[in-house]
Amino acid sequence: MSQTAPTIAAIATAPGRGGVGVIRISGRNLLPFAREISGGKTPTPRMALYSDFYDAEQRAIDSGLLLYFAAPASFTGEDVIELQGHGGPVVMNMLLQRCLELGAQLAEPGEFTKRAFLNNKLDLAQAESVADLIDASSQSAARMAVRSLKGAFSRRIHDLVEDLITLRMLVEATLDFPEEDIDFLEAADAKGKLSALQQQLQQVFDSASQGAILREGMNVVLVGAPNVGKSSLLNALAGSDVAIVTDIAGTTRDTVREHITLDGVPIHIIDTAGLRDTDDVVEKIGIERSQKAVQEADVALILIDPREGINAKTRAILDALPENLKKIEIHNKIDLTGDAAQTFSDRHYSLSGAEQVITLSAKTGQGLDLLKQALLRQVGWQGESESLFLARSRHLNALEAARAELELAALCGNHQIELLAEHLRLAQLACSEITGEFSADDLLGVIFSRFCIGK
Repeated sequence: MSQTAPTIAAIATAPGRGGVGVIRISGRNLLPFAREISGGKTPTPRMALYSDFYDAEQRAIDSGLLLYFAAPASFTGEDVIELQGHGGPVVMNMLLQRCLELGAQLAEPGEFTKRAFLNNKLDLAQAESVADLIDASSQSAARMAVRSLKGAFSRRIHDLVEDLITLRMLVEATLDFPEEDIDFLEAADAKGKLSALQQQLQQVFDSASQGAILREGMNVVLVGAPNVGKSSLLNALAGSDVAIVTDIAGTTRDTVREHITLDGVPIHIIDTAGLRDTDDVVEKIGIERSQKAVQEADVALILIDPREGINAKTRAILDALPENLKKIEIHNKIDLTGDAAQTFSDRHYSLSGAEQVITLSAKTGQGLDLLKQALLRQVGWQGESESLFLARSRHLNALEAARAELELAALCGNHQIELLAEHLRLAQLACSEITGEFSADDLLGVIFSRFCIGK
């Protein structure tokens, strides 16, 4: 971190009224700053000081607690001050303005956490977990974010990198002795070590993939002909009447979105306006939004009234679905047909070519648990465990790149030592991108720009 980096300040608590509001300041040599705002008092590091907070004319703006954390024993690695006052928007802005008058600059989104990363208080994966913890949409996601923040994911990556470095040293040492390289590598079991590395990387990738499911969730769309029960199923899954249900076809004229959690996994369910031709201007807009939701979905629940089967309207909807979209076929209204709630995994039972068929009643709730289990299976969710951690798309991409390099390394012949060494080097670089040991400046800008101001 540059020794000339400016002092930064921001409101760290959420906008709006609250019992307590916090102003956070980070920079170098902040004791004079603390004395100015507290009317000459000198705080003891890491001990709360009750004080009035003063403006430039020594008029009290507010009163509360001043906390001072001396560098490097702080979140950012710099001197940090927190002013804990009353959480009204006016008083918070007055305090922030006083900080700016004393020489601080308004912090950019994520700048406090970025400074923690640049000052080696956190690696990049830990820094990202700060935002993940704030954005966690379930208790499971929050627990995993805390594990990542405490370094669980980073330790797995560091272990992987250390083993890669050990194998690289072994391989590159043979480059100076070309006549003996093959015997030396065979004696050191280089191939065995490479195979063990591939297994280790696969384990990390599997854990990260599960964490990514928990972080990103799953987008599910309900599609089908008008009046097959899409809105009723949405209400049943949500546990409340979020969509209007009537016997009139076309009641849903726009997409209706609801967010639920199944076994800790966020599920984003979208009830689409029936995909059909219409002259109604409002309905056309709703159908366009429905088509967009279908294109972005992970899974489509295709609702079919078993009394009608696949009619022309349903066939037109099926033909418009993306070819690679995962599908679960729902035979609704078994309360009217007298059928039992059950799951069929044989395409023979499917009218739409879906991977699974589930018979249920959205009205009574029969078969609803079967559908919930099927949704979790579709994303490969295996349940929360202590070995999992939240992961982002960039983490998975980096691990995938490393895996590809190790696969190429395993294909190298006995006389391709230089090529083997290069693939191992590239695998190490890919893994190091995760923790930020190797990261482009523009990547850092993108990551931290998505944080909250004050973090």
